[in-house]
Amino acid sequence: MSDTLEFSEIYQEVKGSWNDGRLRFSKQAVVYKSNKTGKVDSISVPELTQVQWRRVCLGHGIKLTTSTGQVYKYDGFRDSDFEKISEFFKANYKVELTEKDMCVKGWNWGTAKFSGPLLSFDVSDSPAFEIPLSSVSQCTTGKNEVTLEFHQNDDAEVSLMEVRFYVPPSTGDEGTDPVEAFAQNVLSKADVIQATGDAVCIFRELQCLTPRGRYDIRIYPTFLHLHGKTFDYKIPYTTVLRLFLLPHKDQRQMFFVISLDPPIKQGQTRYHFLILLFSKEEDITLTLNMSEEEVEKRFEGKLNKNMSGSLYEMVSRVMKALVNRKITVPGNFQGHSGSQCITCSYKASSGLLYPLERGFIYVHKPPVHLRFEEISCVNFARGTTTTRSFDFEIETKQGSQYTFSSIEREEYGKLFDFVTAKKLSIKNRGFKEKKGMKGNDSMYSDSDEDQHDAYLERMKEEGKIREEANDSDDSEGESDESFNPGEEDDDIAEEYDSKASASDSSGEEKDSEDERKKRPAKKAKVIKEKKEKKTRKKEKKVKDAGAPKRPMSAYMLWLNSSRERIKAEHPGISVTEISKKAGEMWKQLGKDKKEEWERKAEEVKRDYEKAMEEYRERGGSTSTTPKKERKKKGGKNEDKKKRKVAGGRGGEREKEKERGGGNDSFKSREFISSEESSSETDRSKSRKRKDSDEEEEVVSTPPSSEESGSD
Repeated sequence: MSDTLEFSEIYQEVKGSWNDGRLRFSKQAVVYKSNKTGKVDSISVPELTQVQWRRVCLGHGIKLTTSTGQVYKYDGFRDSDFEKISEFFKANYKVELTEKDMCVKGWNWGTAKFSGPLLSFDVSDSPAFEIPLSSVSQCTTGKNEVTLEFHQNDDAEVSLMEVRFYVPPSTGDEGTDPVEAFAQNVLSKADVIQATGDAVCIFRELQCLTPRGRYDIRIYPTFLHLHGKTFDYKIPYTTVLRLFLLPHKDQRQMFFVISLDPPIKQGQTRYHFLILLFSKEEDITLTLNMSEEEVEKRFEGKLNKNMSGSLYEMVSRVMKALVNRKITVPGNFQGHSGSQCITCSYKASSGLLYPLERGFIYVHKPPVHLRFEEISCVNFARGTTTTRSFDFEIETKQGSQYTFSSIEREEYGKLFDFVTAKKLSIKNRGFKEKKGMKGNDSMYSDSDEDQHDAYLERMKEEGKIREEANDSDDSEGESDESFNPGEEDDDIAEEYDSKASASDSSGEEKDSEDERKKRPAKKAKVIKEKKEKKTRKKEKKVKDAGAPKRPMSAYMLWLNSSRERIKAEHPGISVTEISKKAGEMWKQLGKDKKEEWERKAEEVKRDYEKAMEEYRERGGSTSTTPKKERKKKGGKNEDKKKRKVAGGRGGEREKEKERGGGNDSFKSREFISSEESSSETDRSKSRKRKDSDEEEEVVSTPPSSEESGSD
């Protein structure tokens, strides 16, 4: 027979919900580890006094009883496991595995037995059900009745709220009340937080990040009391899973993190972590509210009656002694800057990621703790906004994904070496080893020639699609000929190229195409698109100044008449506060008053409609036409002037147009002005571009004397 027996998918009931885990029987101890929380229950073999095999809802289960009165129940075994476990217990534990049947009669009349932390309700000497007294949150008594209320678990689909027991009057000794005796047995083992007696010590005005605020922390023997200005929290030590002491990156502050399960609640908010922030320079002298003999007997040298030192050291030392759990600190990891953490962002909030010996913890908003054993794989991904940073992605075995972004690329080598040393599965490990990039930052360089980047390729494709969509929107049905790189290259050649005359010959078109590839043609295109967009925005903003004003609503009419009264009643009130106050007053206004203002609004609306009809009969929005015509006229005069200055350049443009060379959809200002006497079809194609360019001319140049005279 082997020295150990191991079983997976063994369940433990925790306040109404089933948590799975692994159970191992060895010669020294019985160890159960929860997959959800990572909490380990270890029972040494000499402490075992009784072991029962029972038929339960999840197959078969084992109930272990220790010499200290503790009871542990594990379910999920198969019927065939009985013989194997029974032989192992006889050979190694010297304890017999006995079968115990549960009562399934459905009777509600029986005997209540208190055995350690369990209340067992027996019918005919067989247990019908058992209640863990640690799940009891409140116990109240009546005349012949005891009511038990239970802690609620968010993970449980169905929760038991309360159970009532009828206790018959006693026929024996009249000195003891059976109802009170029943309640005292429950309260002695129940998880009922009662602040009786004085606190062991008190820490005043500690800065708490989660939940946010400053709290006085009162340390009691069985629970922790957070007292703030708005909220109070009582945290039993049995709900504390882990303690963390983490140095801040600035080396001047310390985080003290308390992991809780179940979490503390405030409305619908759950706080799974209690995070305290301390300054390293803050010292304290602490005196425990106990005698030296009591301190020595209870804490066995872990604490002294009088202590002094840094505040964070005192708090962590007291918590470690009372909770009886180890304090986790960062291991050997050291980042690029020399600190034991990495600056990153999680869910749009900046924080610190601490690689620990057995997991990762992120503080502080929201806090995240991930154990290595629940991590499926990790991934190093290129940053979405810049190549100077990267993302660190963690996937858990439950399918959840955590992305820590905006990590400086200098941290990459250190983090990769840490993950490799911990033997975590890395998605892109093969690529890194293939390229020999361990400790190298070249995977984040701007060059795309060294490797294939799927994310970058995807972003390029999306950019091309968006660019094509913008081109089709801007041209409004025209082709990409709205931008003529050939003509723009001619301009560049005339100004900067020593062989400017070569641009006139058609035989040199291939060379001009090569030059066009070298020159930043895209930049010119973007600038033109911006100009066209600005012009369209200007056209949208043009309003008919001569048209009648739109009618006001009933509320606006009332507000105009009441504004002065509101100012008089509330001196110094701001404009925004006037609107807010007016909205409240309008809501409280009577129905008759509102109908009166609505009638006034109807009258104003009728007047507006009548005025609009008269305005349309007079010619509508023709009053804005002369202004546009003046702009066009001014544009023509300016074009004539520029044509004279340009000299032969405009003639060369016309010659090229006559030869049919280049792209006709893009035309310079000189060409457009000379084209106005040509056919109407050419004018309609470039009308929109002419308007935008001519409006820019009017803004940039002063009007001529003819225009000022006509105005």
